[in-house]
Amino acid sequence: MDKAKIKETALGGLLRNNPTFVLVLGTCPTIATTSSLFNSFAMGVATMFVLVFSNLFISLLRRVIPERVRIPCYIVIVSTFVTIVQMVMRRFLPDLYTSIGTFIDLIVVNCIILARAESYAACNKPLYSMLDGVSMGVGFTCALCLIGIVREFLAGGAFAGFAIPGFPVMDATAASVFGFIVFGCLMALFNFLVQKWNARAKRAEQSLPLVREGAEEVAK
Repeated sequence: MDKAKIKETALGGLLRNNPTFVLVLGTCPTIATTSSLFNSFAMGVATMFVLVFSNLFISLLRRVIPERVRIPCYIVIVSTFVTIVQMVMRRFLPDLYTSIGTFIDLIVVNCIILARAESYAACNKPLYSMLDGVSMGVGFTCALCLIGIVREFLAGGAFAGFAIPGFPVMDATAASVFGFIVFGCLMALFNFLVQKWNARAKRAEQSLPLVREGAEEVAK
């Protein structure tokens, strides 16, 4: 297996191709389900499950699925795993399903799922496709949880479901508007930090040949 490709795929969803902060995909569940850390985590894990297994099966069937009907076939595969998530959540987490169940249904047409199916799983081997699903899922989950923590603390006066005594709580409308502001600010901060990290890595890469030349001159 190509170690460079494994590393690029594994880190892609977390940094360079983060689905929330860089690709700006799945913004509907990002805003709607991040009112609390628990809901954010649950939505992220559900999406990651669907991502991993839909990528796997689409990759396995990529040479069998006819080109003309590939999108409907992808949706059938994705909807199968969404149904599994729904059944499990209804059986074991009914309160959570009542809270975010509508957005679980919408995973079927989530831009992240279909984008990875079309651009990655349909072109790569199953193991790489599963790794891409894990990477994108973890990146999506981390982004949702970060937004959820900030929103729950500043708009809801709580952390992980525990209320903070004396902390002001926004009403539903103000909290929703505040969600967009938090999303935008965290997106800007994330991209700023990633650009700084990339610039530093590029400078280190450019200075490496100079260091080697200096070492060779000293050796002579």
